[in-house]
Amino acid sequence: MRWTLKPKPNQETVQFLQHALQVEEPVASLLAQRGIETYEQAKDFFRPNLKDLHNPFLMKDMQKAVERIEKAIENNENILVYGDYDVDGTTAVSLMSSYLKSEYSNVATYIPDRYDEGYGISFQGIDFAEDNGFSLIIALDCGIKAIDKIAYAEEKNIDFIICDHHRPGENVPNAIAVLDPKQSDCNYPYKELCGCGVGFKLIQALASKKGKTVEDLQEYLDLVATAIGADIVPITGENRILAYFGLQVINSAPRAGFKAIINQIKKETLTITDVVFVIAPRINAAGRMKHGQYAVDLLTETNVETAQVYAQEIEDFNSDRRAADKQITVEALQQIEDNNEKDRLTSVVYQPDWHKGVIGIVASRLIETYYRPTLVFTKSGDKLAASARSVKGFDVYNALEACAEHIEQFGGHKYAAGLTLKEENYEAFKQKFEQVVQATIDKRLLTPEITIDRQIELNDISDKFYRILSQFAPFGPGNMSPVFMSDNLQDTGYGKCVGEDNKHLRITVKQPNSNPIVCIGFGLGDKLNLIKNNNRFKAVYSIDENEWQGNVSLQLKLRDLQE
Repeated sequence: MRWTLKPKPNQETVQFLQHALQVEEPVASLLAQRGIETYEQAKDFFRPNLKDLHNPFLMKDMQKAVERIEKAIENNENILVYGDYDVDGTTAVSLMSSYLKSEYSNVATYIPDRYDEGYGISFQGIDFAEDNGFSLIIALDCGIKAIDKIAYAEEKNIDFIICDHHRPGENVPNAIAVLDPKQSDCNYPYKELCGCGVGFKLIQALASKKGKTVEDLQEYLDLVATAIGADIVPITGENRILAYFGLQVINSAPRAGFKAIINQIKKETLTITDVVFVIAPRINAAGRMKHGQYAVDLLTETNVETAQVYAQEIEDFNSDRRAADKQITVEALQQIEDNNEKDRLTSVVYQPDWHKGVIGIVASRLIETYYRPTLVFTKSGDKLAASARSVKGFDVYNALEACAEHIEQFGGHKYAAGLTLKEENYEAFKQKFEQVVQATIDKRLLTPEITIDRQIELNDISDKFYRILSQFAPFGPGNMSPVFMSDNLQDTGYGKCVGEDNKHLRITVKQPNSNPIVCIGFGLGDKLNLIKNNNRFKAVYSIDENEWQGNVSLQLKLRDLQE
């Protein structure tokens, strides 16, 4: 692990915040590191307000999109809501279709089959629309690069509204409206919305025409918060507001589908982390193992009993998904070993029968062992399909762009992408990708980094300090849960390994003149010797609560230890 201490923020700003907010120096410092410099900014941070969401009509083509939907409703046209099969896509389709159906009945949903159609807008989907009399398709979380598909739809007199958040290519499709804040000529103030977030801006615009405010749309924010967490977009600006209020909906008045999932996991209050690791994988499992429409059915169902039946089906898919990704990870790690590729700067593996639905998860698992840009390929029809994942700080999308000569199609983000290529191009692509990464990656990025917000003393940690830190939530990219470092630590003599195979470390630490505090270090069992015999050491950790037999106390969640 590479420990990186963030630069100290401007001390004048820290002192000003201390005085203005009446907080301790460590809290003021954490706020300043997050770009908060004024009392007003701090108030907005601690008290998100739906009124601070931007006017949706600032987004390029929003007026055109609203007018086309209004015209479709007026003319009694059939509207098809089309979206990708992942969490962002299925939540976006659920949001848009349930909003439209609350006003208008001629609305249906379409999720492409991951295996027959692949990612994004498909010719089959457009044929389905033509065969069933749909004259308007609203595409969510996909479409920004579907130039040929939109042209195909145009020939069939089917109009498209695209709501996407992925990076556009040089040209954009000739749709009726293209809503994507990442377009260079779009002046929308916030660029980091997820696909479901862009969909929400469209329903916000539609609702405003009927005299409704964003407060009237809060019931949809559980979907938006789930997409924000699952799609790993920054939890800053608008996303922070949407996630904050979406979590309130999940915890106080969740839709029937979420209620059915939450009943299975038996947890009272969900954080954004729970949404990412508990709700999102289950929603994703439908598209990975069977079909994304199962997720839409669950998320749009209003009857709790029916939703529980759907949730159980999805729970079964999720169990299958876990078994598949575990097996494929073992096989992929063996392949790297058999091919003597442990010392490369990339991991590129392929087996024709690997389940396409879990290759993205497997890519992430491989990074846990070999920390480097990774692609996992499988056979998909007459092509090979891959999921790419990257390490912090390295843009895998740009690396793939440099290999474009070998690729049929690709799209995605800095840290996650998907692509297809012809089987005969696999070896050439694999070599080229390794060369590109070798030539462009900063070698330090190949060691996992822990970014530390600041060094503190154990005496700085109090119930009040933790209470204030809790108000920094929801956490995520751009606003990660604070990570601290303390040195001159000693174990009180009760340190031991715990858990299966003694993988984890449980110790109680103190500094001179501090009270002892319990720590848990998952996966740090091999560090036991470092803390024995009154050795002094330093630790990186986050602060957490531990509940045991009805008693709640603070504990340190260790990330790493060093002498």
